[in-house]
Amino acid sequence: MHPGTQVFNTPRYAGWSSLEPMWRQVEEIGADVIAIGAAFPEGINLLGYSQGGLLARAILQRFPEHNVRNFISLSSPQAGQFGTKFLHLFFPNLVCATAYELFYSRVGQRTSVGNYWNDPHHQGLYYNYSRFLPYINNEKSSSLNEEFKLGITKLRRMVLIGGPNDGVITPWQSSQFGYYDANETVVEMRGRDIYKNDTIGLKTLDKHGKLTVHVVPGIPHFAWHKNETIVDQFILPYLD
Repeated sequence: MHPGTQVFNTPRYAGWSSLEPMWRQVEEIGADVIAIGAAFPEGINLLGYSQGGLLARAILQRFPEHNVRNFISLSSPQAGQFGTKFLHLFFPNLVCATAYELFYSRVGQRTSVGNYWNDPHHQGLYYNYSRFLPYINNEKSSSLNEEFKLGITKLRRMVLIGGPNDGVITPWQSSQFGYYDANETVVEMRGRDIYKNDTIGLKTLDKHGKLTVHVVPGIPHFAWHKNETIVDQFILPYLD
């Protein structure tokens, strides 16, 4: 692996600590990324797996002065999450239909999952109460809109990896910025406003051949970062 490659999640936010609010994680780990980048002025590569991929993407946007060349998102909920299977360890009685009551509350927004819970049936609550995902997706106007876009468009390449047998990221197309509409029909990335309006720069990257999408069947969520084929064929080629 290239010496300038950094991989997230990190031990600092492993286990129960991964439920800490996303902005807190972005600020703390983002400072580490900037410091590592300073030690490798030729540029670094950044790879994030699962929630760590969304965290890594937000770091790129929050710290647009970064010197990340290539960003690899490995089965990460880039467009949000609307599935509770993986949450039963933390919230044993949670179901999708009523999860918004928890996550779109003051308490729920103190958890990382609440920060990117994207209920397609309660979009008004999502925009009004979510403190994280609508902002980094530039779905809400803020003084940081341009910086959030710059942090993405300056990349040499963005690689989005996911697949239909993931079993945790829901819908799995969220790993590639696809998501449910109000009828729970998946709209692929290029059909969504975040791409069509070039909200964070996905269309710009794509236009210049800097956006790569890999759909890989047969890989369950907890195997992506352990599967040698995934590493050899879909990760190592981008670690220049």
